[in-house]
Amino acid sequence: MKEKYLIQKTSKEKGGHYSSTGGHVGSNEDSKTTILRELKEELGLIVNRDEIKYIIEAYESNWMSTVGKNINEVERLACEKIGCQYAVALSAGTAALHMAVRLAGVKPGDKVFCSDMTFDATVNPVVYEGGVPVFIDTEYDTWNMDPIALEKAFEIYPEVKVVVVAHLYGTPGKIDEIRAICQRHDAIIIEDAAESLGASYKGVQTGTFWSLQRYFI
Repeated sequence: MKEKYLIQKTSKEKGGHYSSTGGHVGSNEDSKTTILRELKEELGLIVNRDEIKYIIEAYESNWMSTVGKNINEVERLACEKIGCQYAVALSAGTAALHMAVRLAGVKPGDKVFCSDMTFDATVNPVVYEGGVPVFIDTEYDTWNMDPIALEKAFEIYPEVKVVVVAHLYGTPGKIDEIRAICQRHDAIIIEDAAESLGASYKGVQTGTFWSLQRYFI
């Protein structure tokens, strides 16, 4: 019998969730038919009709991958919302930030200035590339990177050429001040705008001010 995969329901004690497992299908029902039937029955309780339609469409068209018309549409909508020319959908915001760190040229041993109050995904990609995070203190107005602390950090580590700035809780940081400091020190800014999609600074969407940006959608 051909090897197939099923989405199997776990016990009620575990909340009745689904897990994908490999194995032989012993019934006469095709595995995809089983999946679609169970999705229609169970997901109807937690998602709306359009979402069910897109899930089923993905199975039936076999676009269970990193490409397809829906991903193209997400990228188009992101450009439209943010006001940028190009967008690339990745597996997660961490992956996008990792790509930005590599593009910025971070090498093993390089120090990188990072926001100190943020999710660890803001910093992890620096470590992936062998960089050394140097945390910049937070200011009280926005809870984001403090421009005064950033300027002092450049006095201590003038060799730093990459700064990773996060906009926490949907509140933009002090963009004008931070950007001016980085320009004076010829430093690339990577913007972590995962929490600020839809937030704007002086009428401009976050994610468009910096050298490199990433969103988590």
